[in-house]
Amino acid sequence: MTVHFPFQNSYSALPDSFFARVAPTPVAAPRLIKLNRPLAVQLGLDPDVLETPEGAEILAGKTVPAGADPIAMAYAGHQFGQFVPQLGDGRAVLLGEVIDKDGIRRDIQLKGSGPTPFSRRGDGRAALGPVLREYIVSEAMFALGIPTTRSLAAVVTGEHVIRETALPGAVLTRVASSHIRVGTFQFFAVRRDTDAIRRLADHVIARHYPELLGAERPYHALLSGVVARQADLVARWLLVGFIHGVMNTDNSSISGETIDYGPCAFMDSYNPAQVFSSIDEMGRYAYANQPRIALWNLTRLAECLLPLFSDDQEKAVAEAQDILGAFSETFSDAYQAGLRKKVGLFTERDGDDALIQDLLDAMAKNQADFTLTFRKLGDAAGDPAADDARSQFMDPGGIDEWARRWRERTALEPQTAAERQATMHAVNPMFIPRNHRVEAVIQAAVNDDDYAPFEELVKVLAKPFENQPDYAAYADPPLPEQRVLQTFCGT
Repeated sequence: MTVHFPFQNSYSALPDSFFARVAPTPVAAPRLIKLNRPLAVQLGLDPDVLETPEGAEILAGKTVPAGADPIAMAYAGHQFGQFVPQLGDGRAVLLGEVIDKDGIRRDIQLKGSGPTPFSRRGDGRAALGPVLREYIVSEAMFALGIPTTRSLAAVVTGEHVIRETALPGAVLTRVASSHIRVGTFQFFAVRRDTDAIRRLADHVIARHYPELLGAERPYHALLSGVVARQADLVARWLLVGFIHGVMNTDNSSISGETIDYGPCAFMDSYNPAQVFSSIDEMGRYAYANQPRIALWNLTRLAECLLPLFSDDQEKAVAEAQDILGAFSETFSDAYQAGLRKKVGLFTERDGDDALIQDLLDAMAKNQADFTLTFRKLGDAAGDPAADDARSQFMDPGGIDEWARRWRERTALEPQTAAERQATMHAVNPMFIPRNHRVEAVIQAAVNDDDYAPFEELVKVLAKPFENQPDYAAYADPPLPEQRVLQTFCGT
């Protein structure tokens, strides 16, 4: 059987300065671990064919399919605030683009496919653990309704990669609306290549913001569109307790998707200052810092676009500042609206924001589990005898006075108790990819070649808002000895 990808490539048709043409490096003995069959169908691919040995060879980079135009994309970026003028895809190759069943153009990229001209002395490979982590978390984010890159497949290569020890090598097939980043614009801005910036901006508008085609000031409108999407995205992260962990400008997607799941994590106990990433020693990308960092990254994008705004530098800066000024309100509106839904408030009244903040403060003081506190509030909304999430608090009485006020406030809402519970449960997940569960899955795969725990976790996380009695233990927070204190970058 022939594996057919209906490629329709556009990025590789841009000038050569945008990328390096490079094929994936063949691997010894590829073996398919997991194929995302529903996503394959959505992309117009035949999952039965992809699950053959020939399909595994393509998904591992051993064979390049017909119609592919493999490239490594060029970009720069601020990494922890320090600018690096050339980064680029150092261990990833974009095979090409397909049009999915919804008419959306999607990149198909192999991550861990070998060295490229941007590898900076790296081996270009990926270890099995980070590949499984990205598969698990990206698909969990999709199920939670958060814009994200997707995972089509994970393949082991039959080779080892050397990190601190020898680890099984793997390749992730990643799918994205595109892999264009703030850092892509920075790559050309630092080289003062205004023509390339304009070419890139036109490509982005046509691909991601077609409603702006023909706009009177398309580049202003582009910045405004990216600001709005990023503000909404980060609000969604905070509403599920997600910490990206490495919000560099090269990990900030122009399309508004979550991209690059390195040292990412979901909070257990609520802590606004929570950091998991082993490389974030100063807490730059802590949970509560993410909105501020998103705006900082967007400001870097605005700097790149200034030459397209006006030849008058002062005028261009003022116009960019005006657009960036919308971020805080857009983020706040999305975040506060999301919080109101999480606690079952569907109309707005004076005092609502303070009521919600009092809950968050009590949660932080009592180390309450972020996910289960909100989920159990949903239970309590439909059953007055429920414990109002008291069991999540070190001092169960720490929520009693708040719960009284909350019940008084929800009594003013027009919904029935059953309607309120259903609506709250629709936004408050029962299941998230808890760090200790992800680590247990990785250890079983790496140490024992056992993928049954991985399969089960992926299955549970595909329905995060449903009660799944057979898998109830997956909702439990970690025991003290199970807590994961640090997560690590795949490189």
